[in-house]
Amino acid sequence: KPRQAMKLLSSPQLIISRFFCLCFYLTLSFAANNVTYDRRSLIIDGQRKLLISASIHYPRSVPAMWPKLVKTAKEGGVDVIETYVFWNGHELSPGNVRYYFGGRYDLVKFVKIVQQARLYLILRIGPFVAAEWNFGGVPVWLHYVPGTVFRTDNEPFKHYMQNFTTLIVNMMKQEKLFASQGGPIILAQASEALHVEVENEYGFYETAYGEGGKAYALWAAKMALSQNVGVPWIMCQQFDAPEPVINTCNSFYCDQFTPSSPNSPKIWTENWPGWFRTFGGRSPHRPPEDVAYSVARFFQKGGSVQNYYMYHGGTNFGRTSGGPFITTSYDYDAPIDEYGLARLPKWGHLKELHRAIKLCEHALLNNEPTLVSLGLLQEADIYSDGSGDCAAFIANMDDKNEKVVEFQNMSYSLPAWSVSILPDCKRVVFNTAKKNGIVSELFYGGTDTWTRMFGLTESSPEKLNVDIMQIHVGSQTSLVEMVPQDLQPPSTSTDKDLKALQWGVFVEKAGIWGKADFVKNGFVDHINTTKDTTDYLWYTTRLDLLCTT
Repeated sequence: KPRQAMKLLSSPQLIISRFFCLCFYLTLSFAANNVTYDRRSLIIDGQRKLLISASIHYPRSVPAMWPKLVKTAKEGGVDVIETYVFWNGHELSPGNVRYYFGGRYDLVKFVKIVQQARLYLILRIGPFVAAEWNFGGVPVWLHYVPGTVFRTDNEPFKHYMQNFTTLIVNMMKQEKLFASQGGPIILAQASEALHVEVENEYGFYETAYGEGGKAYALWAAKMALSQNVGVPWIMCQQFDAPEPVINTCNSFYCDQFTPSSPNSPKIWTENWPGWFRTFGGRSPHRPPEDVAYSVARFFQKGGSVQNYYMYHGGTNFGRTSGGPFITTSYDYDAPIDEYGLARLPKWGHLKELHRAIKLCEHALLNNEPTLVSLGLLQEADIYSDGSGDCAAFIANMDDKNEKVVEFQNMSYSLPAWSVSILPDCKRVVFNTAKKNGIVSELFYGGTDTWTRMFGLTESSPEKLNVDIMQIHVGSQTSLVEMVPQDLQPPSTSTDKDLKALQWGVFVEKAGIWGKADFVKNGFVDHINTTKDTTDYLWYTTRLDLLCTT
């Protein structure tokens, strides 16, 4: 994750990143879309688009939840749904022998649900996704293919990576999901691919692989372009992405991000509205005001596409969680909680933010900004054509003090660490630090990412640890009717009904080597020993004491 955050943490638990991803931005249309871009935005059929995106991973929720999750996201002002494709959930064995796309892994069904909601979709193929997912989404069997080295200029890895990428691309083509195809969208309002991503955050690791890393990154870009999907490609955190591939930002704040090419738009693929949970750790909470501040600043500074990672985190079912001590819950303090309910006040606060930003869309995407200094840590960006089309963002970057500023002959009060949005350059319709017109007391001092994210003081014992204290802000609530359910089956129950009320027991194999135990000096590599069939290894030792009188 962000380098400045890593420096503050003594625990290795947070040194996890989402690595390798291929993404498709999919859009609904009644005909084939012409998708291009320039330095300011994506352009679809000649129209500039400002897009708010929401990550929802299909295997982290059950199919019955998908329609409601997508609906709740849309009601929250979202234009786009984003998901990874989890390689190890689909390719169960090598050589095109076993593929699985059923149940929670029914990718096409998920895409079509998004299509029916008339939303865009971002499909991130990977194939190495990390995502706090077991083995980063890579099938464990690939670890045992002779000569394989991951994520470098290695022929076995590139071979299987290209095979899976091509499989997913062809599946999308077969379902007529690319913007360049049109296909069933004319009648069925189907989703179509609008934008594609290859490689995620590889720039942080490329130098460790030397020349092999650079060669691999270039190969990945060329491989992606060779798929001929008819839409642009992007690479997350890839600072040397070759044109026409667009590099994008992943962080808590991306307002200062600049694409590597002056011809590319400013895209934020991962804005983290919270954090993952760990066993034994406290539940991280990022205040909604801080999330809103980061989004407003991004669009204030020329952003055009922003994605929340996660908007609904969901659940790590079975043994899918990966990384040090990652819990079954992948709630992520997201706007939609693990169980599919809107998390208030976060969901509602961001909904109002999205509405305010959309009021500025035309001015933002069709005019160049004028920066006006209003103080040491206060500034305004004005987007105007001089003939009436005008939008302004006024920011107070002081995280401790409220400020009153003079802007265009009017006075504006700015709470600490906030942005006010003026879609007509006069009237404030939204301030990121105010919920329902009330200013929330967010911060207790400090200027680093984790202080802002979790409300920690400089003296907090958790300051340098993943065990972040949880704070609650705001007063927005939701009324939920609780309906009791009789757990005793009625007299008309079938055997299936009775079975649903019974506990299930899973008996794990004692070992995979034909015997339950073996002797070894020191600890063993877990994956090589278990071949990823179990999370558990039991160690026993013996201590002989020589007693003398």
